[in-house]
Formats: sequence, structure tokens, C-alpha cells
Amino acid sequence: MAKLHTVLVASFAVLLSLAASLLAGDPDMLQDICVADYKSFQGPVRVNGFPCKREVNVTADDFFFGGLAKAADVYSGNPMGSKVTGADVETIPGLNTLGVSMARVDYAPWGGVNPPHSHPRATEIIFVAEGTLEVGFVTAASNRLITRTVPKGGVFVFPRGLVHFERSVGEAAAVAISAFNSQLPGTQTVAEALFGATPAVATDVLARAFQTDGGVVENIKSKFTPK
Repeated sequence: MAKLHTVLVASFAVLLSLAASLLAGDPDMLQDICVADYKSFQGPVRVNGFPCKREVNVTADDFFFGGLAKAADVYSGNPMGSKVTGADVETIPGLNTLGVSMARVDYAPWGGVNPPHSHPRATEIIFVAEGTLEVGFVTAASNRLITRTVPKGGVFVFPRGLVHFERSVGEAAAVAISAFNSQLPGTQTVAEALFGATPAVATDVLARAFQTDGGVVENIKSKFTPK
């Protein structure tokens, strides 16, 4: 019986290790291409992703996006001094089911910040194309901040689901290119999630969580417009 138990445990461990790779990102595709059909998505059918266009209706433009070539305005009415331009399945329908996406982030010099946020569905690897960034993420187990400065040409990894940030340091504007192992990684900014939620998170809940008074919480809430 003990030997059988050992075999079963070992078999379960093998199956779990195999399943881990499958659970690490988006589901594998089941066909050559599945270009997102945005029109069908407006109807009653909902799937984990987008319905597929018929292949006869697919064009090269379904796989193209030129939006990462142009620098974003990080100055006009932008309190963070940064702007993210995504290249995911919502802008490139051909990415549907392929499990990858990209983004360009522009930062103003001397402190332009992509504020603390997380990607619930993807690990992110970031390449600093211009300028210098201070980056960091916080571990879930011990709330330890892992941080360093990344110069031009450097690469840094943010593990899936962990809160992280980037900030430009230096007199030059910074540009970073991010890659994700998801067609739609999702972005949840910590401050907006807590202070700009709809319906609103109760003020007394936030006051207790941040160990402050309700007036401070209400003042912070007033700076975030619910989506």
C-alpha cells in the first residue's frame, strides 16, 4: 500500500508539473490563425477571448499595428508623466489566441512614473530603449521590494500578478518596450482600483486599511474619476 501511495504521489507531481506550463499563460491555439471578429463580439456570444473571423475574410492588416512608432504626449494634463500605448488583441486582431502582446511606455524626464500596478494574466519583460528607469516589484510572500536602476539597453522582468512600477531618473525622456505572455494581460493600477472603483470601496474600509481618517480617504477619492 505504501508503495502504491508513493507511485500515486509521484504521478500527481509529474501531472502537476506538466499542468503548470499550461496554466502559465493563455490557452494554446487550436488552429493556424483566429483573427478576432470584433463585430461578432458585440453580439450575445461570449468566449474566453474573441470569436474568429472566417479565414477567407482575414487580411494582412489584421496582423499590423503602427501605433508604437510615435512618442506619446506625457505632458499635457498628465499627472503621472507617462503614457502606455498597448499593442494587444484589442488593437491587433491577429493576436487572438497567440498568447503574446506588447506595449510602449513613454516617460517624462526627472520622475515620469508608471504608477504601481499589476498584470493579472501575464509576466512582463521590459526593455529600456531610451533614458534610464528605476523599476521595482513587491513580492507577495514577504512584501519585499525588489528594485534597481535599468539603463538604456537593459532588460528587467516583472513576475505575473505582482505589483510593480517604473520611474524615469535623469534629464532625458525615457522609452520602454514591454512584452507579455498574454494577448490581453490586463492592467490594474493600485490607486485607481482602490480609490476609483465603481461602486466605490467604502471610505471606512480604506481608512482602516491605510490607518488614516475618512477625510483623507475622501480627498484622495476626489482625485480619481470612476470609469
